[in-house]
Amino acid sequence: MVWVPLGPPRTDCLTLLRPPPNANSPKMSLEWLVAWSWSLDGLRDCIATGIQSVRDCDTTAVVTVACLLVLFVWYCYHVGREQPRPYASVNSLMQGADTNGLQNGYVYCQSPECVRCAHNEGLNQKLYHNLQEYAKRYSWSGMGRIHKGIREQGRYLNSRPSIQKPEVFFLPDLPSTPYFSRDAQKHDVELLERNFQTILCEFETLYKAFSNCSLPQGWKMNSTPSGEWVTFYLVNQGVCVPRNCRKCPRTYRLLGSLRTCIGNNVFGNACISVLSPGTVITEHYGPTNIRIRCHLGLKTPSGCELVVGGEPQCWAEGRCLLFDDSFLHTAFHEGSAEDGPRVVFMVDLWHPNVAAAERQALDFIFAPGR
Repeated sequence: MVWVPLGPPRTDCLTLLRPPPNANSPKMSLEWLVAWSWSLDGLRDCIATGIQSVRDCDTTAVVTVACLLVLFVWYCYHVGREQPRPYASVNSLMQGADTNGLQNGYVYCQSPECVRCAHNEGLNQKLYHNLQEYAKRYSWSGMGRIHKGIREQGRYLNSRPSIQKPEVFFLPDLPSTPYFSRDAQKHDVELLERNFQTILCEFETLYKAFSNCSLPQGWKMNSTPSGEWVTFYLVNQGVCVPRNCRKCPRTYRLLGSLRTCIGNNVFGNACISVLSPGTVITEHYGPTNIRIRCHLGLKTPSGCELVVGGEPQCWAEGRCLLFDDSFLHTAFHEGSAEDGPRVVFMVDLWHPNVAAAERQALDFIFAPGR
């Protein structure tokens, strides 16, 4: 009995490799090998036909399909790695611990450009490298406190009492007090107060835009457990905001006349800060103790208060209030809607006990984008 394949042989791999039922007959084996050779020729023709079909296809369509496939695979991988996040209300977030942008109950923006929010494990090494680079270009003279602060930064930040805990950089041996007298930076305080009406007029022009939309261009909404807190930055972490400065040209020029304004490093800010009635800013710490924050009161209705290091103070229109925001601090507006918003012009000034050589070095070490 001779084995003969019936009909066209299958191109299935298992079929091709399966031997005939009776492999003892030489004639049967020969016939099987002939049929297998014929099947391989058919398989080769099938593959060639498929390749030609792909060649005839539109290249753009093939590339598009390939890109979509890659994106789909990446999306599946990303979703698979992501941990589920339970929903949490704003109030519960405010009561949380120091995780995922929540520290001391304060909501952080999580921006990689933000010096306070983008916590970097290698920050101390980076700061020390910047200090060495500065010393090579200029001098180690007068760098003792900065060198000491960077070298022992972790110990300083961890051992500080809870009333004062700057979150980024602590300069040792600076006098610490929640509030400063007006004489601490007398020239700049008097200059700001003399230009009170100028700043107020430019703010009122800006604020008219709120009648047309909820948050006009250039304003930033900040997280609060209640009420609304908006800011209009002229300088944000040492970087000028040109579009906003053009809307407040006289106020911006005034910044250039201040002797102790921090304008060249990430700890320097200048903005208009507005609290609506019923607003509470959660207690939080500033990033450093090398500055003092100056608030020039523009509109200060009753029921508004600033609390720094447990000590309350009230703003006054046309007057400057100086404080160290590395102390735990908060602000609130408990007035009625008829009272209107609390408005201050905020600018960061150098701590009076930071020497000129130290200021120059800190500007270099903490330059924006470094």
